[in-house]
Amino acid sequence: MQPAEAFPFALGSRITRTMKLPIDDVLPEVTAELRRTRRLVLQAPPGAGKTTKVPLALMEAGFDGRIIMLEPRRLAARSAAARMAETLGEAVGQRVGYRVRGAQAISKHTQVEVVTEGILTRMLQQDPELPGVGTVIFDEFHERSLNADLGLALCLEVAGTLREDLNIVVMSATLDADPIAQMIDAPMVTAEGRAFPVTPHFLTKPQHKDVRLETAITALTLTALATHEGSALVFLPGEAEIRRTEKLLSAQLPRDCTLAPLFGAMDFEAQQAALRPLKKGRKVVLATAIAETSLTIPDISIVVDAGLSRRALFDAASAMSRLVTEKASRAEATQRAGRAGRVMAGHCYKLWTKGEDGARAAFPPAEIEVGDLAGLALELAVWGTAPQDLSFVTHPHPGRYEEARALLHMLDAVDASGRITAHGRALAALPLHPRLAHMLVRGGTGAAEVAALLAERDILRGVGTDLSLRLNALKTPNRFGGALHHGALARVRQEAKRLSKHTAPNAPRRSTGGLAALAYPDRIGLRRPGDAPRYALSGGKGAHLPEGDALAKARLIVATDLDGDPREARIRQAVALGEAELRDIYGAQIRWHAICAWSKREGRVLTRQQEQFGALVLEDRAWRDAPPEDIAKAMLDGVRQLGVHPAPKAARFLARARLMDPENWSNAALNDSLEEWLLPHLLGVRTAADWKAFDLTQPLKSRLSWDEMQRLDAQVPAAFTTPLGRSVPIDYSGQAPEIAVRLQELFGVTAHPSVAGQPLKLTLLSPAHRPIQITMDLPGFWRSSYHDVRKDMRSQYPKHPWPEDPTSADPTVRAKPRNRTG
Repeated sequence: MQPAEAFPFALGSRITRTMKLPIDDVLPEVTAELRRTRRLVLQAPPGAGKTTKVPLALMEAGFDGRIIMLEPRRLAARSAAARMAETLGEAVGQRVGYRVRGAQAISKHTQVEVVTEGILTRMLQQDPELPGVGTVIFDEFHERSLNADLGLALCLEVAGTLREDLNIVVMSATLDADPIAQMIDAPMVTAEGRAFPVTPHFLTKPQHKDVRLETAITALTLTALATHEGSALVFLPGEAEIRRTEKLLSAQLPRDCTLAPLFGAMDFEAQQAALRPLKKGRKVVLATAIAETSLTIPDISIVVDAGLSRRALFDAASAMSRLVTEKASRAEATQRAGRAGRVMAGHCYKLWTKGEDGARAAFPPAEIEVGDLAGLALELAVWGTAPQDLSFVTHPHPGRYEEARALLHMLDAVDASGRITAHGRALAALPLHPRLAHMLVRGGTGAAEVAALLAERDILRGVGTDLSLRLNALKTPNRFGGALHHGALARVRQEAKRLSKHTAPNAPRRSTGGLAALAYPDRIGLRRPGDAPRYALSGGKGAHLPEGDALAKARLIVATDLDGDPREARIRQAVALGEAELRDIYGAQIRWHAICAWSKREGRVLTRQQEQFGALVLEDRAWRDAPPEDIAKAMLDGVRQLGVHPAPKAARFLARARLMDPENWSNAALNDSLEEWLLPHLLGVRTAADWKAFDLTQPLKSRLSWDEMQRLDAQVPAAFTTPLGRSVPIDYSGQAPEIAVRLQELFGVTAHPSVAGQPLKLTLLSPAHRPIQITMDLPGFWRSSYHDVRKDMRSQYPKHPWPEDPTSADPTVRAKPRNRTG
């Protein structure tokens, strides 16, 4: 246990004790309903006092067991514990304490313990009965962090199976609480009003898109400070925007104002400085969403809101998370405005118009909907259950959850059936993403430093992508001058020291690239051919390095940070990897594969033997003795891509077959049964040119038995026999069966020919095989049009017979015999 610490920024006890807050009116109802049902949903607006008042009210009411209250952030947890301890006139660590990653202040007297959300998960995994705990409070549940959703689901299961006496309280400021109350079957108590009113101020017209954020927010802040007394809290999306605004604002602030940045990556002492009240003058706190909930900053009466939020969105298709800056939801804006009404009446200046306000989303997305699910999948594997078996407010997307489980299998955290392994339990015990935890446990020397670097923001600026440079900066920071981010460096060193006790002392020594490969087996990159530094990643995606980067010539890299572009991600940080080390780490997963596949690009079946790791081809060579059967199967894929286009002979047969059995010979039926009727005939066919020349007649005929073929020939004959005994193919592809035959070959035919119960469409040809007439009434043609045709044909073909009565003439294909004299 660490010694109890005093929080210099906490409000004075006399003020805190006498201040009446909106939550006070419902505290009797809260304790009564919780005694009655053991479950409760409490809805109270920002500034109502629920964070500090409810736990103490339950403690004073004599509820059994320790009270565990979850906070979404470490700073909020420590701050809430300090305010409650100050209310009791005690130091933190007596009746009220806290536990967060890397720090705690508790004792045997602690009755209220404020923890970050991951701490509760660890407690539940270590002992699901939560011995000694009587009540679990989920504060600021509207933030819908993944750990809060998981913690609530696990507590509900524990309460339903092991601990019927466990009290569960869900508290929210802006969430629509009715669905949660219904899900957990709990009454809902609502506290009305806030401690002090907050007046909103909107822009009169939309902000011009070309105005930079820091310029606009600086102007709005100066306006607010000039109009109202008191200190200001300015909400910006991230550290970069805070630094730019700080630089711009510092030269224009009134003399009585002091600037104080506040963001999550700062060390705790610097955060305390931002929260500590000034003895003289006003303060302007430039903060991220870290100040959105659970924090009371003394003297704040002005909030200036840029209206933006930065979120980590996970793209399952690329298996990458990317930070996006979005418009803050109306619920987030309400939370921020509430910071101005904590200790006095306030004002909130918003960098958007009243009209634009209604177009904002009502609530931010839950982390379980947009975040990386690897940690959740690991925790549920340890718990031994599937998401659908637990009461989640929002269930994870099944496809994304399976992607997370696939990653855990790659990391040996779960077996093929999804059950947790001993290695997986070791990973779950570490406060790291499963990737980094795996590297830490398996990596040995240097793994703690690399894990700390990868978990923290980049400590170097403008020096290229190479992760090895960051590792060098840890050891010799003076070499990097102004490129070094000293705050991040200090945090990495502190985290590396903490993590070093979890490394495996007997693990093989790895290079920086080898360590990164342990954490990112799906982001090992192989350089593509060509001048541009483009890489294929082992997980199946593509990525590129900036032109001229020091790693641009490396054959193998590990991409440790990408921008998340699903088409081709930009590599922001990477490290070179030797092929020997890749084989040493993942030799069991590197295998030779025989590739026999249709290439759409080349229009042919390719037969190769490839050595592969994931989607990477480490070596490629020709497969010269590929089995003909395999080639034929691959060619079948080419047929599906190229399409089935029968030549005239095969087309005539297909038309006949469709007349006999239209359904069985439709295009759909043929495509569905290609393996049966076409595959056996594709031996030797392997290119688009081969397929174009391929005669489909025999494969199509193979679909018919002998009896069926006889019936087809009888009912839908392939040819018409002329009076001279010559066989003329019948074309069945049109609306009527058709033949083309020389007119003179039908002399003497007095009835129109028919086939399959239909009259033949006759294209009558000249002796030169040019069409003369098309008819479906041969007797009518003899009686009428023939006489005009005869006149024309006698002049064109005088050597051929053109009788006046064709119905009584003999058919012929010959010219008239020559007259012989003497």
